[in-house]
Amino acid sequence: MSEKLALEGGPRTVPEGLIKTWPVITEADRKAVLAVLDSGHLHGTGAPQAVALQKEWAQYCGVKYALVTNSGTSAIHMGLAAVGVEAHDEVNTCALTYWSTAAAILHQCAIPVFVDIEPVTYNIDPTKIEEKITERTKAILPVDLHGMPCDMDPILDLARRYDLKVVTDSCQAHGAEYKGRKVGSLGDVSAFSLNRSKNLCGCDGGLLTTDNEEYYERAKMVREFGEVIIHGREREYMAYGLGWNYRSVEFVNAFTRSQLTRLEEYNEKRRELAHRLTAAFKDIPGVEGPPEPEGRKPVYFAYVVTFRPDQLGLDEVEPARFTAAAERALNAEGIGMGKWQRVPVPGMVVFQKKRAFGKGEPWRSARSNVVYRAEDYPETLKFLASHSYLRGVHPPNDVELIDLYLEGFKKVMGQMDKVLALVERQEQA
Repeated sequence: MSEKLALEGGPRTVPEGLIKTWPVITEADRKAVLAVLDSGHLHGTGAPQAVALQKEWAQYCGVKYALVTNSGTSAIHMGLAAVGVEAHDEVNTCALTYWSTAAAILHQCAIPVFVDIEPVTYNIDPTKIEEKITERTKAILPVDLHGMPCDMDPILDLARRYDLKVVTDSCQAHGAEYKGRKVGSLGDVSAFSLNRSKNLCGCDGGLLTTDNEEYYERAKMVREFGEVIIHGREREYMAYGLGWNYRSVEFVNAFTRSQLTRLEEYNEKRRELAHRLTAAFKDIPGVEGPPEPEGRKPVYFAYVVTFRPDQLGLDEVEPARFTAAAERALNAEGIGMGKWQRVPVPGMVVFQKKRAFGKGEPWRSARSNVVYRAEDYPETLKFLASHSYLRGVHPPNDVELIDLYLEGFKKVMGQMDKVLALVERQEQA
């Protein structure tokens, strides 16, 4: 293999077109979707695919109830409404997440209060939640980010001591386990996404789980216009509270059910590929893979790479500059690297300007003194500066691709002095 960097005109390590996309679509998936057309049932909360998916997902997670909805965001919103979060209540959540986590809080006219991450798993730091609890706090919304379960025991203990509800954002963690229990069975309510990128793919959609019948019934009302709808009885068309149209469609439900039959198989493949990378990275200075704390079984929705300039004697290079240069060189080698978030969620314009419903709502009428400053979340800032995501660590990709990735990482990390100089020259040109 040529050691000339692709960034300087050398050959790519990973041939173009080798990385296969997600999800894996089989003939069984196609038949499941086409059968919906013949069924005469295209949508509805009482439609056969919706009812069957809810039953199967509840059984999979080990809970009494599940609801299918049209997105992970709506599932989170339904969960918050179900546990009794109301306008001007505060909900503590993670400063590092896709921002729809916080958007769901705003959808309930409640106030997001952010907590920094801990530096090992990049999830919400349980030791920093208590200092953010006020008399207005109603719930904690931890996020099982990247497919890594949160450390739930201390979170649940805090919730018991302060009489708070726990709604978990498990949108990226289908099948992950915490101390032998599936996520989705740990909080008062849990939410999942069925977006195209997720481990359990429905193209788009969401799922909610709970063991609490009262929360289940409330969530159903939120899902369908605030009505109480009992299938088999004439619809009353009476709104008992504010609700939305969060219904799913049968094509999504059928596709998801078909994908669910292979979820465990696919998750095991993700773990196999991730473990191969992480083990090999121990012999490549400059990069590290994600850890697996005892008692937690992640499902690697995203494979997180940590860049470590200090391991190469480049302590003087800022982590953000080192990471950006490494991303550029690795992408040139055909190794898909990148970020989906550049600032902590509280650093986004919607929070900086308090621009949710206009005229400063819901903060203005709540007389909320919550302040949003990105610099208040140092661990999140460190993460954003020194981490990136590696594309393709999922089926149908296999060890062939992973081993090429490792060749490319060795090639780039072994020449980071040259990479940094090349990138600097290109930026100045």
